[in-house]
Amino acid sequence: MKSLSIDLETFSDVDLNKSGVYRYTESPAFEILLFGFARDDDPVTVLDLTAGDTVPEDVLDALTDETVTKWAFNASFERICLSAYLRKYYPERFVTYSIPEDSVRNYLDPASWRCSMIWSAYLGLPLSLKGVGEALDLEEQKMAEGKELLRYFCTPCKPTKTNGGRTRNLPSDAPDKWEVFKKYNRRDVEVEMSIKKHLRNFPVPESVWEEYHIDQEINDRGILVDLEMAEQAIAIDSRSRASLTEKLKKLTGLSNPNSVVQMKDWLSAHGLKTDTLGKKAVASLLETAPDDLKEVLMLRQQIAKSSVKKYQAMQNAACRDHRARGMFQFYGANRSGRFSGRLIQLQNLPQNHMPDLAEARALVKNGDYDSLDLLYDSVPNVLSELIRTAFIPRPGMKFIVSDFSSIEARVLAYLSGEQHTMDSFARGEDIYCATASAMFHKPVVKHGVNGELRQKGKIAVLACGYGGSVGALKAMGALDIWRTRIPRPAGTSSHFYSGSKQFHGQSMRR
Repeated sequence: MKSLSIDLETFSDVDLNKSGVYRYTESPAFEILLFGFARDDDPVTVLDLTAGDTVPEDVLDALTDETVTKWAFNASFERICLSAYLRKYYPERFVTYSIPEDSVRNYLDPASWRCSMIWSAYLGLPLSLKGVGEALDLEEQKMAEGKELLRYFCTPCKPTKTNGGRTRNLPSDAPDKWEVFKKYNRRDVEVEMSIKKHLRNFPVPESVWEEYHIDQEINDRGILVDLEMAEQAIAIDSRSRASLTEKLKKLTGLSNPNSVVQMKDWLSAHGLKTDTLGKKAVASLLETAPDDLKEVLMLRQQIAKSSVKKYQAMQNAACRDHRARGMFQFYGANRSGRFSGRLIQLQNLPQNHMPDLAEARALVKNGDYDSLDLLYDSVPNVLSELIRTAFIPRPGMKFIVSDFSSIEARVLAYLSGEQHTMDSFARGEDIYCATASAMFHKPVVKHGVNGELRQKGKIAVLACGYGGSVGALKAMGALDIWRTRIPRPAGTSSHFYSGSKQFHGQSMRR
């Protein structure tokens, strides 16, 4: 056997989407229901582990044999599930791996695993088995019944009189559905194998697989989170929301100021009409609203702040050792190959600029809501800025926040052969300032003269760099930052400089 294609159907009482596969498999209720596999190009075998089927010896051997390549679509799921399965039922066979100075003792080594989802993403195909099958027009397609069957057999159900009060559906509760589910499992392995055959002439470079394995090690290692702080932050946020809601009730007389409909009607009755109460819309309204309405909008803005969801995500994703795992998706952005964030979204954490960060963190961890409310203008803003401090480095270590300087603009200029842009970088210039300066015919210096125009140059560079047009500019927020009138240079068209109304139309092509 040189390769083993695998697909699993599993059950757990932990929500996979909210908690990730690592926490999912830690539940005592976790089990593998169906084990579909194919040796090399042999026909697919489906093992019904709920009916007492046993995994063949050679398949068990293959799971820890570095010379056998294991294939699956989204292989990290199968690898982590089988790690839990082997640890529980075949501990003598389970072989783990370690990372220098940071042991990983619970998971199978990813070095001999390959993922057909990553292969698909590398070639610009979708990140779903169904989507890839349709894009390649495969003869074997993922069965449409799968979604309902997964919901029925793989997740807990609500107890009702009709189902006899059970909290889980077993094969014996719907034998006909179970037989279809086994066919579904078989088909998934067949589709995965078919994908590999269709893509065999477009192999993934070994260097990319090496990067994938590094990604898997990072996800296996995880990051330690301060669950005590997360719990206190959530409790403080609850008190803050209650307090802000009471203030809004007194100011507006509304029974439920959290209601978008009620708040929009109230604002309209007071001369401020708006179609939405989204973050950007409220920020725009605050620029022109009278003081009494501005206070209401600011309170509404604080209530709507959603950064506390990061703390809830920490609680959901953290494993028994308080480490959150599976935070990254390799090749999540398949057009650029960039990692995507998952669960807590570590790539999208609010910045912190508080001078007394340590003191504020101590107040939150101690659950001292009253002091926070007394010392700071906005408790939600404090909780948002403290999110990064909820991640704990190893003893003697610290986390460093860093970023590549204009990395996308540099790579785009190199790939497109834009020599004048590369020359600009070589001179040490800020490309966003240089672009804004060319756009508005005036000097633009970061944190200096006309520095407010730099963001407009940045959006133009990044939105248009991948061939985007008006839609890409709008998606990156150009409509919002172009609302402020900019004095136009003599002899230039007024359309570009006259605000978001003209930006919306054809004039942006000039």
